[in-house]
Amino acid sequence: MPTRSFPLLDRIRQLIATPSVSSVSPSFDQSNRPVIDLLAGWLEEAGFAVRIEPLPGRADKANLIATLGHGPGGLVLAGHTDTVPFDAGRWRHDPFGGTVADGRIYGLGAADMKSFLALAIAAAMEFRAADLRQPLVILATADEESSMAGARALAAVGRPLGRHALIGEPTGLKPVRLHKGILMEAIRLEGKSGHSSNPALGVNALEGMHRVIGELLRWRTELQARYRNPLFEVAVPTLNLGRIHGGDNPNRICADCELHIDIRPLPGMTLAGVRDELHGRLTRLVADSGLELRFLPLFEGIEAMETPATAAIVRATEELTDTAAGAVGFGTEGPYLNALGMETVILGPGGVECAHQPDEFLPLAMIEPTLKLLRGLIGRFCRQPAINE
Repeated sequence: MPTRSFPLLDRIRQLIATPSVSSVSPSFDQSNRPVIDLLAGWLEEAGFAVRIEPLPGRADKANLIATLGHGPGGLVLAGHTDTVPFDAGRWRHDPFGGTVADGRIYGLGAADMKSFLALAIAAAMEFRAADLRQPLVILATADEESSMAGARALAAVGRPLGRHALIGEPTGLKPVRLHKGILMEAIRLEGKSGHSSNPALGVNALEGMHRVIGELLRWRTELQARYRNPLFEVAVPTLNLGRIHGGDNPNRICADCELHIDIRPLPGMTLAGVRDELHGRLTRLVADSGLELRFLPLFEGIEAMETPATAAIVRATEELTDTAAGAVGFGTEGPYLNALGMETVILGPGGVECAHQPDEFLPLAMIEPTLKLLRGLIGRFCRQPAINE
């Protein structure tokens, strides 16, 4: 490995060593400010104008927007600063150690996706502001792994950041221009308890949920007949029955039952449209049944993403990787960046198959190809005149 990579590995180690777990469970959730402050110091040394934006009502969480150069357009290199929780007992390597072994660097966030932020800064340091005709922006966000709160805050402000964007999620350095959305909903039925010896004494919520499940499976079949995209490994929208709980004793009529579902819509399906159809079908199903139906979003959801195949950032990444842009089933911050007027590609080193797993790692062999790719994109979108599309 070239000598210049050793300081880069040190920076990757520092990011890994700085805990920044985000979780819907307060017992696991941590601040990302130490990671943001670390990145801010490196970027200021590299000549970037750095802005740290705390999330509304959360002083311990922040986004970072660092800009080199001036003007409209330009390129955004984006990554999230948080990681998922971890089970230390399942790791062979220290989750915060940044251990180098077997041609890999191991640690929480090594692939997903602290290493990318260090790589983006390393590639950027080879350019001067005076050389750029359009700005280079490095964006680091909060809470992607739990609530998308950082990306949502950016979208709420609505301030454009650039024309072209790359999010360095682990894709094995293969460009991705489409991904499915995510919707998670709790469906709750409330009936009336009573002695099990006489069904007329109550209204059984568990039996009502049996009807609901049947309707959901019929609806899933209809959705999969209506929507299909062969670019995805699973070419249809999915609906998963993930969790159910109801009742408290065999000799009592079940008074309440709750089902949690996960829906993965294809591009072209909106979360609002899916929710409206879900709510409408089930409301009609239980009308006049004596059951009270309630819905609770388990989180706000992520829209599906589709960046046009003709977008300049798509064409550039395909050319630089010699790989056609594809589709994935997991969600990203891409829809929020697209909503700000950018055209976004998901592309980064490492593999999603080791993300969220014990002994997460980044292959060292991916470092130089990633730097080469990022240098090529910066040169194309920041050193050259604006590309008219």
